[in-house]
Amino acid sequence: MKAICKKYILDFRIPSGTSRGILTKKETWFIILKENERIGIGECGILRGLSIDDRPDYETKLRWTCSNIHIGLEKLIEQLQDFPSIQFGLEQAFLSLKSTIPFELFPSRFTQNNAEIAINGLIWMGEKDFMLRQIKDKITQGFKCIKMKIGAIDFVTELQLLATIRENFDKDTIELRVDANGAFKPEEALVKLEKLAVYDLHSIEQPIKPKNWRVMANLCKQTPLPIALDEELIGISDVTEKREMLLTVNPQYIILKPSLIGGYKGSQEWIEIAKNLNIGWWVTSALESNIGLNAIAQWTYTLKNSMPQGLGTGSLFTNNFSSPLKVSDGKLLYQNQVTWQDNLIEDLCT
Repeated sequence: MKAICKKYILDFRIPSGTSRGILTKKETWFIILKENERIGIGECGILRGLSIDDRPDYETKLRWTCSNIHIGLEKLIEQLQDFPSIQFGLEQAFLSLKSTIPFELFPSRFTQNNAEIAINGLIWMGEKDFMLRQIKDKITQGFKCIKMKIGAIDFVTELQLLATIRENFDKDTIELRVDANGAFKPEEALVKLEKLAVYDLHSIEQPIKPKNWRVMANLCKQTPLPIALDEELIGISDVTEKREMLLTVNPQYIILKPSLIGGYKGSQEWIEIAKNLNIGWWVTSALESNIGLNAIAQWTYTLKNSMPQGLGTGSLFTNNFSSPLKVSDGKLLYQNQVTWQDNLIEDLCT
């Protein structure tokens, strides 16, 4: 078996705002395995500024991984605890290598185009009018669940946007989620949560910055609306520490981004602990290309979680790879009669 890695830069269709700044480009990497006549491809979806493996030796570690592919998936995963996106890329690549149909990693009713995955519509930060246009577009497109990023513009304006939605759609018609990306100061968080709760929100993601377990635990205990942990999971790879964090903080939900938390294996560990502690969960992509999104979506379907998942990011980029994935009426479909982009495998392998 041989392995190579290849860098690819995704270009955002529209600059996308978060509390950490404006995104215009997204770096990603691919691991390509070759064995006899078979090829396997996996995406290492590093997210600069957020991933625990955003470090100077990232490319060096990728090339080391390719040079040592002969030691096998299990041993490589063990030696890549500090590089969760590479772990996930390897898992995908080995599954892809075994697949009889390109990019079909988890055959199911979803990949047969006989089932769908409910997803949320994502509203990026920006000026009020821009955000309002996004909201109207998502509702027109049939989304029943909308996730709005908050924390970059003034809080009063964000409340006004939520009020506008609720004036026209009650909680039984549109489910509202907000994502603060850790933007709230600890001393102001509870007051802001109380103001947000007026709008019948499903949940808020990561109201304060991670690694402040005691403060977050108090928030989760007192909160008037459910809290979902997102960034809090990043950088915790030990199963004992995962359990300790969830026992300490006791959130209402956790959000799983496989590229940031060690792929399928790391995510499954979080799910099992959460289930044992009666903590809810859902899966979200982390701005991967359609190759990584496909790998996440197929796996997510097998988990049989009926909540809307965060898998609607495929259309964000101008130079994404065309694929069978399609968003329609607030759901993600896999149109198995549609082929992947022409010469995609050949282009990635050269």
